[in-house]
Amino acid sequence: MQDLLLIMRRLRAPDGCPWDREQTHESLRPYLLEEAAEAADAVSSPDRAELADELGDVLLQVAFHSVIAEEAGTFTYADVERAIVEKLVRRHPHVFAQASVSGSEEVVTNWQAIKAAERGGRVRRPEDRVPAGLGALAREAKTQRLAGQVKTTPDAARAALLSAAQAAPDSAQGVAEVLAAAVAWARAAGVDPELALRERTLDTLHALSGEGEETA
Repeated sequence: MQDLLLIMRRLRAPDGCPWDREQTHESLRPYLLEEAAEAADAVSSPDRAELADELGDVLLQVAFHSVIAEEAGTFTYADVERAIVEKLVRRHPHVFAQASVSGSEEVVTNWQAIKAAERGGRVRRPEDRVPAGLGALAREAKTQRLAGQVKTTPDAARAALLSAAQAAPDSAQGVAEVLAAAVAWARAAGVDPELALRERTLDTLHALSGEGEETA
C-alpha cells in the first residue's frame, strides 16, 4: 500500500500528471462507483486474476482520495486504515472480547446494535441509510427492509407481481410499481435483485460478444 501511496503522491506532485492533479473527491466519485461495480462483476468471472485486477482499481480509489485529503490536511490513509481496524474489532466482540453468539443472525443483530450505540442513539434519516450510489433495484430492496415491509412467501409475492403488472398503466409510475413488486418477489425468494439482473445482463453481453466474434 505504501508503494501505491508513493506513486499517487508522485502523480499529484507539481511535475506529475496534469489529469491526476486536477482531480478532487467530487470529480472521482463516478470512478469510485464504476470501479466498485466492475469489481462486483468480476466476482462472477472464473478468472480470479480478473477479480484481483479489479480490486486493485478499487484500492487505487482509496489511495487517490487519501492523498487528496492528505494534501488538504483533512485525513490520511493511516486514518482510513485505523478507523476500519478499530471498527472491525469493536463490532466483533464475540471474537475480540468476551461476548458469545449463537450464529450469524445474532452477529448481524449485535452489529446493528453496536452501530446504533456508536451514533449515540441518534436515528439516521432513511434517505441517509440508503446510498444514492446504489443501483435502483438495490435501493428499493433496502428501502423495503427499512420500511418494515414483511417478506411473504415467493408464491404470494409472485401473485402480487402479476397483479401489479396487469393493473399498472403504461407509464413510468406503472413500470416503477411493477419493478418494486419484482423486488419484493426477489426478497421473498431470497434473491438479491440487483445481482440477479447484473448476472443476466452480463450473460447477455457475453453472448453478444460471442456472436460478434463468430461473424467477424
